[in-house]
Formats: sequence, C-alpha cells, structure tokens
Amino acid sequence: MLEVIRQLGCLQLDPVSAVTPSHRLVLFSRLGNYQQADLDRLLWEERSLFEYWAHAASIVLTEDYPIHRELMRQYARGDTSWSRRVKDWVRENDALRRRVLGQIRRNGAQPAGAFDDNSARAWVSGGWNSGRNVDRMLAYLWLRGDLMVARRQGGHRWWDLANRCLPDWTPRQRISTSSVVRTAAQRSLRALGIARPRDIEAHFIPGRYPGLSLILARLERDGVIMPVSLEDRDKRMTGPWYIHSEDVPLLDRIESGDWRPRTSLLSPFDNLIRDRARTGLMFGFDFSLEIYVPQARRRYGYYVLPVLDGDRLVGRIDVAMNRSEKLLDLKAIHAEADVPIAGAGGGVAQAVADLAEFLGARDVSLPSSVPRPWRAAFKAAF
Repeated sequence: MLEVIRQLGCLQLDPVSAVTPSHRLVLFSRLGNYQQADLDRLLWEERSLFEYWAHAASIVLTEDYPIHRELMRQYARGDTSWSRRVKDWVRENDALRRRVLGQIRRNGAQPAGAFDDNSARAWVSGGWNSGRNVDRMLAYLWLRGDLMVARRQGGHRWWDLANRCLPDWTPRQRISTSSVVRTAAQRSLRALGIARPRDIEAHFIPGRYPGLSLILARLERDGVIMPVSLEDRDKRMTGPWYIHSEDVPLLDRIESGDWRPRTSLLSPFDNLIRDRARTGLMFGFDFSLEIYVPQARRRYGYYVLPVLDGDRLVGRIDVAMNRSEKLLDLKAIHAEADVPIAGAGGGVAQAVADLAEFLGARDVSLPSSVPRPWRAAFKAAF
C-alpha cells in the first residue's frame, strides 16, 4: 500500500461516498480487495501517512514531509490580496486562534464541534465556509502545519498539535526551495510516467514549482530524467516530453511483452485522470464530473467510474452502493464509441464483481441495457 502511494504521490480525499470514499477506490483499482484497517493503521498508528494539501486535501507520505513543509512555511505569508485578507482575518481573530491551540494543548485531540466561536469578525466568502469561523481557523492552522488530523470518527476530523502527531522519524530538516522542487518534480514525473513540463507543474503539488524549467534542465543534464518523443498515428506530439531514468526499464518490459494488462474501475478523482486535458490528449477520453449537474442534463450519470482496460479507457459505469441492502446498483453502463471494446467484456464484468466483493455487496443490479459486446459476459457473471 505504501509503495502504491509512493508511486502516486498522494490520494485525494473527497466527501462524496456514493460508492465508497475516493481514496479507497484509488487503492482498490491498483491493489484489489484490501483491508481498510491496514490503511487506518498506516494513518493513525504508524503515522506513515498524514492528511495534508497536495493538489487538493489528500493523504500524503510522512517521508515527504519536507516537500509539504514548504507550503506550511509559505501559506498566507505572501503579498497577494488573498494572503493579506487571510492574515488580516487571523490577526483580528487572534483570540480564537489562541483558544483553539490552548484547548488542544490542554485536552488533546478535539473535533471542530468542541470549540466555541469567539471570533471578532466572521469569515466571509462565496463558498461553503462563509461564517464557519472555527472551521476556517482550523484549516488555517492545518495548512500552516500547527495542527494535524489525529484521527477520524464517523467522518469527522479530530485535531491535535502536529508535533504530537508526527512520528519521531519524520524528516524535519529544512531544505531549500530548489531542493523541494527537484524532489517534487521527480515524484510528479514518476506518477505520470511520461510528461511535459506543464504536466509536471499541474500534478502532485500544482502551482508550487518555482524555477521548474531550470531544475528540469539540471535533472536532464545529471541523467536523472531523459527526453523522449511521443507519437500518435505517426504524428509526433509537441513536447518536450520526459521520463524518469529509473522508469526506462518499464518501457523495455512493455516492448518485450512482459506486461499483463487487466481491467480496473477508476474513481472519478483518480490520479490517472485528474488532469482532464491530459486525459483527453493521452487517452482520447473526454471526462467530466456530473455530480453537480442537474439530473436532466447529465450525460452519463451522478457518480461515474471510468473503465480502464489495459492501456485504454473503454467505458464508464454509473454506480451506487446501497449499504442498507448490500446492493451494488449499476445504474448505467456506457461503452466508448471510438475504441475497440469487443474483447473487454469479461474483464469489465470481473472488475464489477471484484468491486462488489470489496464493498461487501451481496448482489449486483444491472441496468436495463448493457453494451451489446459485453452482454454475454455480464449475463454469465451476474
């Protein structure tokens, strides 16, 4: 599990659990059926992982603490209008900040509901956190690195002082900004496989790669990364494109046939498809979330899992888990019109069966229509 997260860099957290929380689906897509207790142990007992901000609120590696510490150092300390606004609000609500820290210091980990709101001025925004002053202060202290999520109970976060959450072995050395970028850029590139500078910049910790072009040039000069060409139907795609030198053997394995592709169902927040523009470029797959789209205007469904068959995205399944009835409800199954799908039916049906087992479903309900090339496989499986 740790090795998978090292390859990905982070697991995005998302509150929508129509099937199961996204980070669980991302691990399932790569590991198959695993025990949630193992992930909980890494998070809350061994502390090999912690919750912090990568490209979004995420589970990240404790061994990557120096990378994330850079944001902790820089958060809301710049001179942008937004930074000034946050600093002004925190300064006016210093009594709330001191109350939160003091209460946690005295009493240990606390949920947000344990704090009284003694703010002097309400936080105002057009988003969900407007007026939620305690939550806003906790988020500020979290991003600053003063607090961490110590555990979760019923989906609620319990906050504690960061120095009480981090294990003794946490790498706490201060490294230069350029060293942070050098390390993070390599993690981003390895997570992507091959990438252009713009892809690296948009992945893992997007927007936090100052001086990236110079650092990539140095990495190439040092032989750490290598330039590659990428062709699509004999047309060279505009680059430059890079691969990490440690991943070159993977290309050799693929070319030699030593690769056994399988079929996986992906979370809509999966790292592979998070960058929608890159997903379209690399896979010819146009994907967007329809969670907040009115039902009548949805094209594919509320919570759609893309279907990855080997190295092709061949379909999408709108699915929901009915926990009370232990039923995995497949509301719709869509096959992509412009990719070969005829041989994928068995793999897709097996991936659905594996997901049902992982979720503890006793039954799977099929929609009224299954794509014709997959009907026999689904009929045999369900």
